Amino acid sequence: MATITFDTLRFANKLKSAGVLPEHAEAEAEALAEIFELNLKEVATKEDIKHLEERIDSQFIQLEQRMTIKLGALMVIAVGAVAALVKLL
Repeated sequence: MATITFDTLRFANKLKSAGVLPEHAEAEAEALAEIFELNLKEVATKEDIKHLEERIDSQFIQLEQRMTIKLGALMVIAVGAVAALVKLL
């Protein structure tokens, strides 16, 4: 999980210096800190992204292998069909 520090005291003091009532400033700072805490649980980390990239790379490798096998099979069928046509004609 990502870690971000949010200085509620500094934020509340900035609000107070801007003319917000102290009670409102403190309540807003606490509410914002809670929002950050809840929403950061859903943020992807570098490890999450690296794991996803590895999965995608693995899937592409598997896809490439399957496509190579299918292309090889199609070539064998095409060569067999051409050989059969040459033999008939």
